[in-house]
Amino acid sequence: MRNGYVKLGDYIRQVDNRNKSLITSNLLGINIDKQFMPSVANIIGTDLSCYKLLSQYDFAFNPMHVGRDERIPIALYLNQGAAIVSPAYITFKIDSDKLLCEYLMLWFRRSEFDRECWFYTDASVRGGITWEDFCDLLIPLPSIEEQKRLVNTYKAIEDRIALKRKINDNLAASIHTLFRRIFIQSDNANLFPIGKFSSFITQTIGGDWGESVANSNRVEVICIRGADIPYLNAGLISNAPTRFILKKNAETKRILPHDIIVEISGGSPTQSTGRIAMMSHEVMMRHQATFICSNFCRVIRIDPSYLYYFIEYWNYLYRNNRMFCYENSSTGLKNFDLDSFLNDEDIPIPPKAVSVRFNTEVAPMYSQIIMNGFEIAELERLKSNILPKFLLTSRR
Repeated sequence: MRNGYVKLGDYIRQVDNRNKSLITSNLLGINIDKQFMPSVANIIGTDLSCYKLLSQYDFAFNPMHVGRDERIPIALYLNQGAAIVSPAYITFKIDSDKLLCEYLMLWFRRSEFDRECWFYTDASVRGGITWEDFCDLLIPLPSIEEQKRLVNTYKAIEDRIALKRKINDNLAASIHTLFRRIFIQSDNANLFPIGKFSSFITQTIGGDWGESVANSNRVEVICIRGADIPYLNAGLISNAPTRFILKKNAETKRILPHDIIVEISGGSPTQSTGRIAMMSHEVMMRHQATFICSNFCRVIRIDPSYLYYFIEYWNYLYRNNRMFCYENSSTGLKNFDLDSFLNDEDIPIPPKAVSVRFNTEVAPMYSQIIMNGFEIAELERLKSNILPKFLLTSRR
């Protein structure tokens, strides 16, 4: 056994309290972030008396699919009110005054813990882990004082992240409110002439996917995909892949500050294609890289005088599900008919002076959202390094 490590099973005990008296119908599942969430299961007509009850500081995990998903869905229940989970879940408590539940949850969130659980999974299709194997896992056990310090540091970072996200939500809401007041709800808005989105566009640029390995004819780029668009809007590109494309394509397809990336393929039954993100000057300065978009996206370059009006009106239509009207499918993949949308969809054209004033008001808000996103990314990095850093220093 590694020095400073203990067997998990010596500090926890399984519990199996059932909802026999139908105390609650608050059925929970566990998401990929290892947090409890309301279950999407249809429980109409379901006998909930056999479901497992959760009380405060209980843990629960789904022992199935660990091998398939290469992660274990496990969470700590901190609420005081009762809740239930599937009978297939395993529930347990800490059975020692030497182990804090919040500290243990820090350990469970580590990707290394997921990999270790994956190693213990059986050979079934689902790849489950047994309670016995779970109890055989090893965890580091510092003093209670050290556990408290680690938990408090983690909580302080989480609180800061939550604050920054709340600020960003408020900034986005302020932008939307100002847009609606000027361009949707005002009496003057009814007097704006009607045009097409294409009238604002100066250039449309296709995407590229390139290769995964470098060679002498190719250059390194960061490729923005449809999946990266929500993150780019918050200044985050950590998941965007590095690719290698022909040098001539890197020059003609490179994204410039204030270019708009449009998702043209993807979506889902409840989410249309046509999401957009603006490439901010702050992101380009921070990463000092060449950006392109993937083949499933397009880049549009527009008259800067109408930049934020264009973005907000597009998002206004997106929130009202307008993009569904411009979708078609091929081989099961939904495609956004960008050309038809740009040339056929109506958009009021406000006086340039009105749009420029709107740019002036909202540009600092957009920039602040990006800067807050940078801080959130750094805080997430610090949060993920709390335990590894402790383990490294404790071995010295």
